[in-house]
Amino acid sequence: MNLKNLLAELKRRRVYSVAVAYAVVGWLLIQVVTQVFPAFEIPNWEQRLIILAIVLGFPVALVLAWLFDLTRYGIVRTQSFGSDASEAKIDVVLPSSSNEKSIAILPFSDLSSGRDHDYFSDGIAEEILTALAKIDGLRVAARRSSFWFKGKDAELCEIAEKLNVGHVLEGSVRRDGNRIRISAELIDACEGFTIWSETYEREMQGIFALQDEITRSIVDALKLKLDISPPPPSRSTDAYDFYLQGLFLSDKSTEEALRQSLGFFERALKKDPQFSRTWTGVAKSWLWLADAYVPPLEAYPKVRDAAVRALQLNDDEAEAHVYLAETKRILDWDLDGAEAEFNRAVEIDPNSTPSNYFIAALHAARGNRDQALTYLQRTSKIDPASLWVSNFACELYRYFGLNDEAIAAGERALQLDPTFMAYGEPALAALYREMGQLDKAIALYEKARSLIGWPGFGLAITFARMNRPEEARETLAAAVAKRPYTSGDAIAHVHVALHAHDDAIRELERACDERSSSLHMVGIAPEFAPLRSDKRFLSILQKIGLEPDKVFAATTAS
Repeated sequence: MNLKNLLAELKRRRVYSVAVAYAVVGWLLIQVVTQVFPAFEIPNWEQRLIILAIVLGFPVALVLAWLFDLTRYGIVRTQSFGSDASEAKIDVVLPSSSNEKSIAILPFSDLSSGRDHDYFSDGIAEEILTALAKIDGLRVAARRSSFWFKGKDAELCEIAEKLNVGHVLEGSVRRDGNRIRISAELIDACEGFTIWSETYEREMQGIFALQDEITRSIVDALKLKLDISPPPPSRSTDAYDFYLQGLFLSDKSTEEALRQSLGFFERALKKDPQFSRTWTGVAKSWLWLADAYVPPLEAYPKVRDAAVRALQLNDDEAEAHVYLAETKRILDWDLDGAEAEFNRAVEIDPNSTPSNYFIAALHAARGNRDQALTYLQRTSKIDPASLWVSNFACELYRYFGLNDEAIAAGERALQLDPTFMAYGEPALAALYREMGQLDKAIALYEKARSLIGWPGFGLAITFARMNRPEEARETLAAAVAKRPYTSGDAIAHVHVALHAHDDAIRELERACDERSSSLHMVGIAPEFAPLRSDKRFLSILQKIGLEPDKVFAATTAS
């Protein structure tokens, strides 16, 4: 451990705090001994013995501070960074400025009698997070990163260290019919003391004012300038409750959950059709249903309709601009129009994960290497504990030939949650394949197959690269058979690896006709390099708005 890391570890284990506290208390005790004991004619040797014990106790206190921690769970052994390979390791995010105020909003605990209001407790925390993210001078950790710690036995100081925040807000929600009890506590995470805490009891009708009250209290405690827009006074509490249930389900990856979220959003809109964020939620759910479960031409018009409705009600809905941008890119091949919408989203909410995530992908597809990497790095700093962001970063770094960065991001995704492969293929496996480490690639793909129950396209490509064409074709057939919808470019990946270029072009043309959302990435993906001299391939890239020479050059830039 180098000196810098040692000093950081001393701070994390609160050794500095213990040293200062011990020195102050020890000095006071010595003053008491030397001033009071003589008055009671206590022998000098007893005075010296007590002073010696105080002095000798100093290094003992420092050792105990290093080994143990006094937490809200009691005295526990302090965990060393890197001591347990079975736990996820999240890189520390570098601060953007030394005097910056920062906070992470942890998901609130559901203390309802039936423990059946998880959606509501999460929603309250997210609403407070969203409001605080708009405060100038305050950096707020992204939702996915803060909520990653839900259900994990992590100390506040550890959470703060990994998300690089100075403060943590935690709380609980108890809902009993129309009655709500919310407790919240703002903690200086490094020092471990409470800055502010309060418990509120309200009727459901007062939930909006209560959220504002909590937000204002936090802003006041952190001594920041208050700039919070009041909620619309006419918002229906029933609509809000349905909205929170839809939002909770829209963050799931399954078709069932996404369709259920649409049902709750629809119920919310029947209660309050002017609630813009509900329309944004509808756009979000259809976006994630598209390609994976629903053909693009069926889903993306619904995304566009919902995003437009949200923006008609509130043009400052950053996420709605993101979803509208995606429809311009996919349905219209209008990349300039999409970029304008993405830029508007970043302007409204520069610390939004979706805004930076999607614009990074667009710049990568267009061959704008520097811009893509800038937004990619911003996304990783905003959302350091998001496994999806890490997997996405691995993929983009691979496209640009930055293998070291790609390996770090891919390993990070697996460390965050090794089971995430049940919902998507690990980008790290594709990286191993392109680096010639085929055994490692096969091992990851096979692990993904064991989790999801059927193989992925990456495994078929790898078999083809290993000159095992029959296994590649069988794996491709199995992958397609298990999916409600399969885009043509996904199948084309395998055909290129099998040297069946005519079949690959046919599938790419189908992807173009059907508006596959991932089609724009084929220009920059190394798997399609064998087609770069094919005029038919170049024609497809031009048709969807790309400049082939610029895109190809981005993958060879140093």
